[in-house]
Amino acid sequence: MAQMLIGGEWVGSRSGELTEVMNPATGEAVDTAPRATVEEAREAIDAAAEAFKVWSEWTGARRAEVLRQVAGLIHQNEKELANLLTREQGKPLREAVLEIRRFAHTMTYYAGLGKNIRGGYIPQIDEGKYGLIIKRPIGVCGAIVPWNFPVSLMGNKIGPALLAGNTMVIKPAETTPLTGLRVVGLFAEAGLPKGALNVVTGRGSVVGEEIVTNPKVRKIGFTGSTEVGRRVMASAASGIKRVTLELGGSDPMIVCDDADIERAAKAAAVGRFFNCGQACLAIKRLYLFDSIADDFIERLVVRTKKLRVGNGLAEGTIIGPLHTVTQCDEVEAQVQDALDRGARALVGGERLRGGDYDRGHYYAPTLLADVKEDARVATEEVFGPALPIFRVSSLDEAIEKANDSIFGLGSSIWTNDLSRATRAAERIEAGYTWINSAQIIYDELPFGGFKQSGLGKEHGIEALDYYSETKSVVISTNAG
Repeated sequence: MAQMLIGGEWVGSRSGELTEVMNPATGEAVDTAPRATVEEAREAIDAAAEAFKVWSEWTGARRAEVLRQVAGLIHQNEKELANLLTREQGKPLREAVLEIRRFAHTMTYYAGLGKNIRGGYIPQIDEGKYGLIIKRPIGVCGAIVPWNFPVSLMGNKIGPALLAGNTMVIKPAETTPLTGLRVVGLFAEAGLPKGALNVVTGRGSVVGEEIVTNPKVRKIGFTGSTEVGRRVMASAASGIKRVTLELGGSDPMIVCDDADIERAAKAAAVGRFFNCGQACLAIKRLYLFDSIADDFIERLVVRTKKLRVGNGLAEGTIIGPLHTVTQCDEVEAQVQDALDRGARALVGGERLRGGDYDRGHYYAPTLLADVKEDARVATEEVFGPALPIFRVSSLDEAIEKANDSIFGLGSSIWTNDLSRATRAAERIEAGYTWINSAQIIYDELPFGGFKQSGLGKEHGIEALDYYSETKSVVISTNAG
């Protein structure tokens, strides 16, 4: 049985209630995790508040060394962690390895910024006076982490929060707490003070609500759906808490008539079906210039048919199961809505059944043509392996349709025309635009959405601003 980490101690819940963590590929239990009470969430917050008195006084370089040590321990335990991640989340083992490495890279990146946290100096702001701008940690920060990338998305919050001198209480998703608990346990080995990093498992309505509303928690970092993000923002408003929200997306991919079609088709297949399509940054709407649409679709169909779906631990698996039966039901309903409105399934369009497929939550990689623009797959976020395809006659039309969404997270354009690429980068309403590139997130660049895809930035040195207080100081040189 897994345990929570509160104040540097591994504990269960006094309620005695447990959540079974299930393998989405087999329907078998991987382990159990405690369902915490409000009191245990408060204990974790109190522990973080106490640890803040110590951790916030460490130098940036000393805090950075802890992150650097953690990165090394992650690499040493990579195989074990990836195997556990695949079993609780469902993704193929090779993708789990990449996620574990991403966490280590994020820790290394922020460790490299340890001596670069700086403020500013303003000379002669008035007669005999000068000004300083100083950066201070906020205090206790809460992090609410989803199930699709439970380790790397946790790292996006831990890295800048700890480096800036804050302490943390983390609530993982109920269905994927195990690998995160194991990872956080490595921080103690790296020398992190007790209580500086706490993990409380359980229901969002209990643990998450307490983290968001407790007055000792001064900042919330949330990644999840736009619907839940609205509730987090509303609850945090009562305490005027700072929030960083990384929410849903419906990312457009535009392929122009001068693009490298083969490279773009490969990127579309990877960008849509990675992690079984359960990624906020997955390509979710494909816009093709009319003149290249038939050629592109033919290549994409061939690639999609070759994708092997199965247990993430099985050799050769490219796409694992959807994470839960509820998720599978939702994708099935969204695709069926498109079919009912006249769309055609070029590939897939149904659950996979028979044999081992009946034990898990499997849906066929799906390509949809002739999709109506008011279909659910066009207007909602599709968190699964289904991609609607649209034809356009010009870049202006493609950009207009790409922007016709409540979301604005990621986007991409494929063209060899620099002016087209520049126009798209400037006009597409999204926090990230890739040009002739697969959709890969880099720690070096800030990441965050426009519109209802979120608030604030993660990654990059910019993330430190969201975990720091900026204070102005005026100093008079006139002692008289």
